Amino acid sequence: MMFVDRNPLKKFDYYLLFLILILTSYGFFSIYIATGALSALKSQAIAFIIGVIAVMILSLIDYDIWGKLYIPIYILSNGLLLAVVLFGTGSEQWGADSWLVIGGFSFQPSEIVKIGIIISLAKFIEINKKDINNVFTLIKVLTFAVIPILLVVENDFGTGLVFIFFTFIMLFVAGLNYRYIIYALIAGLISLPILWFGFLGEFQKNRVLIFLDPSLDPMGAGYQSTQSKIAIGSGQLIGRLMTTDGNLNEKIEWVKKSGFTGLNWLPEKHTDFIFAVIGESFGLIGGLLLIFLFLLLLYRLVTIAKKAKDSFGSLIVIGIAAMITFHIIENIGMTMGLMPVTGIPLPFISYGGTFLLTNMIAMGFVFSIAMRKSQINF
Repeated sequence: MMFVDRNPLKKFDYYLLFLILILTSYGFFSIYIATGALSALKSQAIAFIIGVIAVMILSLIDYDIWGKLYIPIYILSNGLLLAVVLFGTGSEQWGADSWLVIGGFSFQPSEIVKIGIIISLAKFIEINKKDINNVFTLIKVLTFAVIPILLVVENDFGTGLVFIFFTFIMLFVAGLNYRYIIYALIAGLISLPILWFGFLGEFQKNRVLIFLDPSLDPMGAGYQSTQSKIAIGSGQLIGRLMTTDGNLNEKIEWVKKSGFTGLNWLPEKHTDFIFAVIGESFGLIGGLLLIFLFLLLLYRLVTIAKKAKDSFGSLIVIGIAAMITFHIIENIGMTMGLMPVTGIPLPFISYGGTFLLTNMIAMGFVFSIAMRKSQINF
């Protein structure tokens, strides 16, 4: 079997590539405004270049090969998560020991592992799809999915929620009976007290309480959320960047040296709270434009999933779409005070080399699946 497509350009999804380039460019510009320095974009640019190379390579490889390797991928993914549990670092800088440092190079394994688990879970669900509503088969699939989830939540509860979300969506698309969904919701409600008293640490509990009432600690845990909402509101309709006098460079310099962005009143403004920078700089119009671009991206992914040549490819794309969707909803929601603060970055927009590279690698698998299906209609 040939794993490399001999004539890829005819089937390459240039529309999806265009959306990715637009979103990434939006992210670079927003990061520049947030940090005020081109040097801050160096690692982001390197990650993007590596990501583009990864997209090209992955798109040429027939994704069927990853299905054949789903067990090694699953084992490697869990091994990385276990390494984080045992040797993870980063709690002082980022609030959670979610990073590994190897030879002076630091990275966040859970970001890359998301893709590995989506691939292995997609194959495992495909193998068991015919009997997915059989109790014993469902327990087997859930056990397969729960192992990495437990390893992730050990250090990063927010990322664990991402795993739970895409697992649920993939099972739903695979044909999970509605009664199991109802059972899961009931079990979730019943387990809330157990989760609260038995698993959540004081840090996580405090975030939930501050989400419900930021005034409980306005200068501490509630400070970030409060400042974020004020920054977004200060942008009004078209943002500070558009209402400032002067040429584009003068406008950017003014924004970088004033307001919540320039005066550093908003912590983590270039990473988790980049949407607040967008709201302040580009206003309601800029925020809605970004959301519209995300909707176009998600619509494209769903279209590709529906026309995939098999359920394995379809489930991979659905898992990636679910992962991106959760990040978008949680990130934008927490910057607006609609969701608890969990440290979930915004896809293609937030600063972070590992995260951007993960997004690009995920798109590489999507391109591979898109190139091996029927022609897409715009």
